[in-house]
Amino acid sequence: MRYSRTFLFFYLLISIGGLVASQPAYDFGKLKKETLGRSFVAVRENEGMVNLNWRYRSSDPLDIAFDIYRNGEKINKTPLGEATFFKDEAAPHGTLHYELRVAAGGLTGRVEEPTQYLLQENAPLGYINIPLNIPPGGVTPAGQEYTYQANDASVGDVDGDGEYEIILKWDPSNAHDNAHDGYTGNVYIDCYKLSGEHLWRIDLGRNIRAGAHYTQFMVYDLDGDNRAEIVMKTGDGTTDGTGKVIGDPEADHRNSVGRILTGPEYLTLFEGTTGKALQTIDYIPERGDLQAWGDTRANRSDRFLAAIAYLDGEYPSVVMCRGYYTRTVLAAFDWREGKLTSRWVFDSNMPGNEAYAGQGNHNLRVGDVDGDGCDEIVYGSCTIDNDGHGLYSTGMGHGDAMHLTAFDPSSGRLQVWDCHENKRDGSSFRDAETGKVLFQVKGDIDVGRAMAADIDPTVRGLEMWSIASGGIRNIKGELINPSTRGVSINMACWWDGDLSRELLDGTRISKYNPDSGMAEVIFDCDECEKNNGTKSNPVLCADIVGDWREEVILRTKDNKNLRIYATPHETSYRFHTFMEDPVYRISVATQNVAYNQPTQPGFYFGSDLEEQEGSFRGYPFKNHQERP
Repeated sequence: MRYSRTFLFFYLLISIGGLVASQPAYDFGKLKKETLGRSFVAVRENEGMVNLNWRYRSSDPLDIAFDIYRNGEKINKTPLGEATFFKDEAAPHGTLHYELRVAAGGLTGRVEEPTQYLLQENAPLGYINIPLNIPPGGVTPAGQEYTYQANDASVGDVDGDGEYEIILKWDPSNAHDNAHDGYTGNVYIDCYKLSGEHLWRIDLGRNIRAGAHYTQFMVYDLDGDNRAEIVMKTGDGTTDGTGKVIGDPEADHRNSVGRILTGPEYLTLFEGTTGKALQTIDYIPERGDLQAWGDTRANRSDRFLAAIAYLDGEYPSVVMCRGYYTRTVLAAFDWREGKLTSRWVFDSNMPGNEAYAGQGNHNLRVGDVDGDGCDEIVYGSCTIDNDGHGLYSTGMGHGDAMHLTAFDPSSGRLQVWDCHENKRDGSSFRDAETGKVLFQVKGDIDVGRAMAADIDPTVRGLEMWSIASGGIRNIKGELINPSTRGVSINMACWWDGDLSRELLDGTRISKYNPDSGMAEVIFDCDECEKNNGTKSNPVLCADIVGDWREEVILRTKDNKNLRIYATPHETSYRFHTFMEDPVYRISVATQNVAYNQPTQPGFYFGSDLEEQEGSFRGYPFKNHQERP
């Protein structure tokens, strides 16, 4: 007998510290989070069918159900209470006006205005289109011409209407890795509404170099006013969304090979609605002596990361980071009552922190790993506690990929699957709170890729693999497939209607077949282009509209459009939007950081929920009032 599908997700959400009652976690009554709308969307699948889906929120009554009206006429026979996805299989041609109404049986004394969506007659098949305003190209001081490509994106509700806007980074075609010399064009940050309206543009200017490791832009509502802010490193000549210039507009700190080794560095918080710079402070930490970071050409000193974290268990803070090959510094800031203030600074150069030097990744993860209701920053092979002190360091050094979630369905403890470049430690699976290694596949090569997802419903828990793991392994470290041939190792998404996860590689989504041990392509966009070379990422993959499945945002090859692809697959499950889980929401905010990593929630989610229904430890709450 199935456990009620309509509230499994939130039950797991409040059990993040473990389905084991002894480990507490977030107090969801205190967390300052976004106030999300229904995000009701309609996407035409073919000439005669339209897919409609919408959010199920944690504030909804458990028995809430919905009706859908097309051009004023109800099109569902019975109230929709099992899933927040519906196929209109008799959709006529032309412009269609859809309304989502709460059915009478789910009102429980509340009244909700219908959510409306206008599907235009010329709407494309299979996706929501956002036309882009491509920045003009230019010529470097060395005479090199460059153009622009849409790169990574984030989302945030900048205007407080309960729906997300897209914050998009534009990279010039001559962007460089820190290891390479050369001038680059300016980096631009745009804001677009899902309707396609272009709200503003920030020009970071000539004194911010373009490349994956330089501009980490955080988009989040930091002060609880239901409007997201944007925080990032700026320099002399940065121009905000209103045209105001930060610092000296005439300054040019680039040297003869295009590197920026001198000059002031700033941290700026921008208003999400307008792109206006609200406050600019000195960037912490300052670059200081370049050699102290590992070299004299800023290959080491200009390695930046960033994150959002609930460090006090209530408000989100922004954490800006510098360095991970040698010296490592994390600086936490709060945005409260219109002021950006420092909360703490962690520096591996400080006495007692020596073990934390050289342990960072090209990415980072955030979650409450010790069950105290506050977030820790999992910084590669080490973890920093919410109070700015070191929690532990494994000493396994730098890596390119890392995954943080609950891998084991019988325990809500968070674990970390990580890979390492030191040609010694290979791939490791550890407890996120203590750093205890649960299993390890050592290797004598630079392990540059690792992946974790529940792709095999015949195996308990999440599966994990790397380029040197010897195949796909289960949560005990046992091989379940000795080969990873044909199995992507870059990204993942929840796309079809079951509880397993699909694999995302560039513009393709694949489904793993346990019988063949291979992944079979179930979606591809021939007109779209992947981002970041061999990293093979979309612009963004996250649960940004509609039901609990994830959308994939891709750029067209000509960079004139973004396409938001929403799943066409029906599902029999109804879960609250993943965006209400802080670990997942922050994983969306940090997806654009350096080497992009897939989203992951702070609880177990996968095919084993089927097996566990009715057998959770703890209690199943029976009505809305039992929720925090």
